[in-house]
Amino acid sequence: MRCGLIARKVGMTRVFTDEGIHVPVTVLQVDNCQVVAQRNEERDGYTALQLGVGAAKVKRTSQQMRGHFAKAQVEPKRKLAEFRVSPDAMIDVGSQILPDHFADGQRVDVVGTSIGKGFAGAMKRHNFAGLRASHGVSVSHRSHGSTGNSQEPGRVWKGKKMAGHMGDVRVTTQNLTVFSTDVERGLILIRGAVPGSKGGYVLVQDAVKIAAQEGLPFPGSFRAPTEVIAEAPQEETPVEAAETDEAAAAAAADAPEVGAPVEATEETAPAADEVSSDDTEKKD
Repeated sequence: MRCGLIARKVGMTRVFTDEGIHVPVTVLQVDNCQVVAQRNEERDGYTALQLGVGAAKVKRTSQQMRGHFAKAQVEPKRKLAEFRVSPDAMIDVGSQILPDHFADGQRVDVVGTSIGKGFAGAMKRHNFAGLRASHGVSVSHRSHGSTGNSQEPGRVWKGKKMAGHMGDVRVTTQNLTVFSTDVERGLILIRGAVPGSKGGYVLVQDAVKIAAQEGLPFPGSFRAPTEVIAEAPQEETPVEAAETDEAAAAAAADAPEVGAPVEATEETAPAADEVSSDDTEKKD
């Protein structure tokens, strides 16, 4: 069982195949999805990988989470999630999962938080047909009708489908198809709709009800921690910055002030032998 990844829903668009067929797709962006921690059987009782995605401000990260990220030697992440994996599919901490972790045409399951609809009636929330438009029904055409039984049990059953809060819950859409991936731009195109609003995070993993196709990268497509560190821009250390500042200050102190007279030195003053004969003739 392979690991999944965390992506951010950008929105929907459409693409065309080589045959000119229009295909609606959802664009998912993978923003530096890294392995933050490992769960093993000896210490935790199960095997899993904790992934993090997105950049979080350090001042808004708790002290405990700062230590958690520092232990993994990764930048603070905005979103964390765990994926159960088999013991042979473990990936080193700090590795970056790439979009081509999933192949074109592969079936995947996408988990997201549905868009909140607020308080909704029974027809919108549970797809009720509503009451009849004639034969004695007035005012309450969109009501849910009777809710209880007769004298026995004389109450409303728990879980009865009624009006209430709709949306803003965890939703899993299964057996979606990966249309294409773009490693350079960090994009995954999923055929059809994906649960969640624009800008929300979703979890993408291999489909559980359909056998995985052959040729998938195992344990996955990722960059090793050393490669991720090498690609990161090298910042100037405080010691190097201090040495640079001291050198600049010393150079500024040695430079002459603007408008100050320049004293003649042995290097700048002309030697006695270099006095030209023209000057002697002028005196005569």
